[in-house]
Amino acid sequence: MNTRVMIVDDHKMFRDGLRGLINAEPGMEVVGEAVDGREAIEMARKVSPDVVVMDISMPGMNGIEAMRHVINNSPKVKVIMLSMYSSGPLVQSVLAAGATGYVMKGSDFAELSAAIRRACGPPDR
Repeated sequence: MNTRVMIVDDHKMFRDGLRGLINAEPGMEVVGEAVDGREAIEMARKVSPDVVVMDISMPGMNGIEAMRHVINNSPKVKVIMLSMYSSGPLVQSVLAAGATGYVMKGSDFAELSAAIRRACGPPDR
């Protein structure tokens, strides 16, 4: 069974690129996309992803606030935050807020792919 991934970013070209890379990964498929936090909350309800890959900086509702809503609505959903910023305090606050992972936007796709796989690791026993 494929890992169901939802992409949330306000830049279409970035979403298009991620969609192509994720869909080309064995065992992964993109099941939804959103352009901002509010749309992410609704889309997550509709498509029930396993993992949401979400930009931290978006207009309107930011990724951290949207992540909290998504996790509250669907506690089993894992969220990996994407950001251009590598500040230690920011990373810690994002993880403390409930993110499963944090990946820099400048990273290789292999790092994001590995983060998605770790997020959906072996089920708890």
